Amino acid sequence: MTDTAPRFSWRSIVLPVYLPTLVFSLGEGAMIPIVPLVATERGASLALAGLIAAMLMVGELAGDLPAGWLVARIGERNAMIGAALLAVIGVLVAIVSPTLPALGIGVFLLGLATAVFGLARHAFLTSYVPVRTRARALSTLGGVFRAGWAVGPFVAAAIIAWTGSSETVFWVLVAACFGVVGVLVLLPDPERVFGAARLARVASTGSGASATDASGAPPTAGAADAAAGSSSNVFRAIRENRGVLARIGTGVGLLAAIRVSRTVVLPLWSVSIGMPAEQAALVIGVSGTIDFALFYASGQIMDRFGRLWSAIPGLLGMAVGHIALAFTHDLPSNALWFTGIAVWLGLANGVTSGIIMTLGADLAPKQNPAPFLGAFRMIGDTGGAGAPLMIAAVTSIASIMAANVVVGALGLLGAAMLWRWIPRYVPHRRR
Repeated sequence: MTDTAPRFSWRSIVLPVYLPTLVFSLGEGAMIPIVPLVATERGASLALAGLIAAMLMVGELAGDLPAGWLVARIGERNAMIGAALLAVIGVLVAIVSPTLPALGIGVFLLGLATAVFGLARHAFLTSYVPVRTRARALSTLGGVFRAGWAVGPFVAAAIIAWTGSSETVFWVLVAACFGVVGVLVLLPDPERVFGAARLARVASTGSGASATDASGAPPTAGAADAAAGSSSNVFRAIRENRGVLARIGTGVGLLAAIRVSRTVVLPLWSVSIGMPAEQAALVIGVSGTIDFALFYASGQIMDRFGRLWSAIPGLLGMAVGHIALAFTHDLPSNALWFTGIAVWLGLANGVTSGIIMTLGADLAPKQNPAPFLGAFRMIGDTGGAGAPLMIAAVTSIASIMAANVVVGALGLLGAAMLWRWIPRYVPHRRR
């Protein structure tokens, strides 16, 4: 029987898949770097400001496993609409009650929304993108997130300069979330379109649920049975894949930790050395722009040479950058050093664009990836959530300089673990 189902097309997913991600991340990229500044304006110490900023990752960690269940149960578009509305609620909580606890709760709710938002897109691309272009597709998704985080701080800097208030920036995320809802409602649902196409192709070839389609992509997660959305599938995925989750997952957790540390350390460092908020936002924006510019190059590296060639240089670069920053705090040219190292960290992080999502997609069961991806992302987010808490603790006990050294050491450990385990579980094969 002739296969008349449409083949995978990049053009067909740019607007419904990548555009909502860009809009959401732009709002988040404007707000999150300002959170430590708002916290200090409300009377928080550096350590407490770091703890409040860490609530974003704590929320993501708490939301990962439920997100796997939710996406499998109601579909990615409905889950993302709910996530956008939850993010709006979080921002309103932080604005309406100008207290530190309210700010922490609002950031936590934003973390929950981010977990659902990110997992929905990750599971979709894992199921529908051909294996030969997987790293490029997922690094592009990572690049879209980075684009928002690159543009967001510039928007924040302009709003702060215009209004004189850091908290005004929070409204950017509210507008972005309503924009996301509009995009998701008005554009076709890619999960439904591609799901129907994949199922039709599998049925036409008579190859069953385990077949791959003509483009090289695995069958849709929508072919799983109704039990795929049950919470027991999430815990079964953890049990059946505990070896790889413990080994590669731990390395990925350390990679996530050093990535998130950068987003927490740079705003805190700017406050510590007395840099004006608008100037700090511009520096962080430049760093994010460089980070964003490398997303497709990272995907090309992974698809052509293997996952190690993205993970190891990026981890080593970020580790060295954090350690170097620790020795510049009291230098007369500390602002210049801050700018240079922020650019370096953006470069190193850009090389790793999409690596965590790509490794998760490589390791996930092809027919129903969402439960495994929820567990995999939970481990990564554990590192991401733990890093800001560790930074806050070390800053409180010792200093922010000591916190940077600890982060750098964790980055070196993560590089060693991924060097050891990626070749075993994800051997590179030219496609």
